[in-house]
Amino acid sequence: MTKSHEDRLLARISVNPDIFGGKPIIRGMRIAVEHILGMLAAGDSVDTILEEYEFLEPEDIQACLLYAHRSVAGESVHERIMGAPSR
Repeated sequence: MTKSHEDRLLARISVNPDIFGGKPIIRGMRIAVEHILGMLAAGDSVDTILEEYEFLEPEDIQACLLYAHRSVAGESVHERIMGAPSR
């Protein structure tokens, strides 16, 4: 995956202090990254999540995973997306 592709994925994740206390959310909607990660950790498939949340796109799930990976790797992803425009 190229850096520009990763950047486009991460642009799907934003932080809005008025939504979920500033937790990372997907495309400015009221769906938290941690919720999607929790569903995946519980064993839900990507297809199941996309069926349950019809407004989500496969790239949104990939963006959540990339966000988690970068966070665990020690990158300051949260600070990087603060104030990023929602898509």
